[in-house]
Amino acid sequence: MNVYDFDGTIYHGDSSFDFFRFCLKKYPKTRKNLPRCLFFGALYGLRIVKKIKFKQKFFHLVTYIDDIDRAVVEFWNQNEKKIHKWYLAQKKSSDVIISASPEFLLEPICTRLGIGTLMASRTDKHTGLFDGKNCHGEEKVVRFRALFPNDEVDEFYSDLYCDTPMARLAKRAYIVKGEKLIPWKESKLKK
Repeated sequence: MNVYDFDGTIYHGDSSFDFFRFCLKKYPKTRKNLPRCLFFGALYGLRIVKKIKFKQKFFHLVTYIDDIDRAVVEFWNQNEKKIHKWYLAQKKSSDVIISASPEFLLEPICTRLGIGTLMASRTDKHTGLFDGKNCHGEEKVVRFRALFPNDEVDEFYSDLYCDTPMARLAKRAYIVKGEKLIPWKESKLKK
């Protein structure tokens, strides 16, 4: 089984920020969320609030969208082209995507790509509130082991070393830099 991070790994960029920008253009009412987002972004940058609090304020923009499912489909109609070619050439239905982005945002593209399993941050698509922890770092391992307690990871791909906990589970791990796949530094995998 191969496991992939999503943003910056198989997707060129950050789908959450791209969705935010898409919504600001397509749904002008979402601009009401900008002051809240900037305020909590500054607090997060100053380490006054935790990442999950900032992300909930960031995704509060969904409260200004009447048909969120339609908005997400329209977003992927425009942004599916940002899936890296290297991934499209090797993808399998048994692939697992594990991401800190919201499930509601990634589900449609994973379905389009024929990806069998998605694990992401459980976020209410109508409120922007999280149900549980942000699917990041060690939490990715917790979620993976809950669903696949005894399975081996053949290959793991991510663009960030904060995913080292998941990389440690894999027989082979790769850091992704655009279309380049670089073997994970052994020193990063040691505990």
